[in-house]
Amino acid sequence: MGAGAVQVPVADRSLLRDMTETRGLGGDALGAVFPGSTDEVAAVVRWCATAGVPFVPRGGGTGYAGGAMPDAGSLVVALTRMTRVREAAPLAWRMTVEAGLTTRRLHQAAAGEGLWFAPNPGAAEQSQLGGNIATNAGGPRSFRHGTVRSFVTGVELVLPSGEVLIAGGAARKNVETLDLTGLACGSEGTLGVITAAWLRLLPRPEVILPAIAVYPDRGAGVAALEAVMACGCVPTALEFVDDRAFAAAAATYPRHAAAGSFAVIAESAGPAAIARAERDIIVEALTPGAAAVDAPDSPGEQRALESWRDGVSPAVVAVRGGKVSEDFAVPFDRLGEALDMIERIAQESGAEVACWGHAGDGNVHASVLVDRADRAALRRAEAVADAFHAVPRALGGSLTGEHGIGVVKVAAAAELPPVLLAAQRAVVDALDPAGLANPGRKIPPA
Repeated sequence: MGAGAVQVPVADRSLLRDMTETRGLGGDALGAVFPGSTDEVAAVVRWCATAGVPFVPRGGGTGYAGGAMPDAGSLVVALTRMTRVREAAPLAWRMTVEAGLTTRRLHQAAAGEGLWFAPNPGAAEQSQLGGNIATNAGGPRSFRHGTVRSFVTGVELVLPSGEVLIAGGAARKNVETLDLTGLACGSEGTLGVITAAWLRLLPRPEVILPAIAVYPDRGAGVAALEAVMACGCVPTALEFVDDRAFAAAAATYPRHAAAGSFAVIAESAGPAAIARAERDIIVEALTPGAAAVDAPDSPGEQRALESWRDGVSPAVVAVRGGKVSEDFAVPFDRLGEALDMIERIAQESGAEVACWGHAGDGNVHASVLVDRADRAALRRAEAVADAFHAVPRALGGSLTGEHGIGVVKVAAAAELPPVLLAAQRAVVDALDPAGLANPGRKIPPA
């Protein structure tokens, strides 16, 4: 590897934590390595297999589930040096990209070829493709275009043995094997290290047109979401920001609105004429009951709105200095019930809770605001967040929509049906019999 690519002990302490830092969590590690190629990753993993050292694949550290937060005695395998675009085939709408490329640079590389990688799961300057695949990240545009899995036709995966597995590839259709590509998506490092991926891209849209409407209360906002779903158009994104989250971010809102508003954000993208026609229909659906509807056309106003939406989470953190975040998904038609249940849990516990998320997917990000320096308050906030697990269980949803199980939800995931847990463990045990690939994450222990 060379001395410059190895840290023992870990000098860069940011490698030991992720966004769960806002809830007071952190990790430790034996050391960290920074391989520059798939061969080097394979050599590192073979060494781990021989020495019996657990390893933790590491992307940009933007996760909220502690999935890439290492334990003492483990080795961090950071992919930050693996950033090459191995192939670009613009006429075939395809690229082959290494796992360490950040989301922002991937967007830029695709745009340079006239293409579009639609997923925008957040923290674009820091999050990496490998981590996005490992968590099957979503984001706002997954409503129309699907999660990251929808764009991955193949992966290069270093198995826990150190062998390199190519699953899938450049072909869009491939059923000659089990869907090992799909298995890698969302595996959270438990099947090995994702080092590269073949991506199915889209033509770059001529325009991306947002619209935002604000409502006096949650009931009116949920009714507007239902009206958009019934309008006959499929927005690129359909988002919501509840009253507490809106109040936290109100100071930077690019238009005038009451601090306690409930906001609905929609987006249309594609050829200009089609996108504008779709947005007109969506705006018409948003208008009844709205205090205001804004559909900016200037690029500056559009960027301001996008920037404001991206800033909701940091604004919520800033209220008290920390937050304990839950990410779950429910069927769209149960979204209003989910928000009502969260409200009741918050009131019963005396907690301050802010919610926002990807409404079209029924994906809710519910955050308990907390001073992370107050250990007792953190424990109370954790208990409130744990109580939220009952919401998707009651409404036919999922414990996590995109952030993953990691270590934060592994105890809750142990309540899944025994046959489902056994099937997952059988897969992991077959590929990692020594249990060295990101142990204690994703899959509850027997």
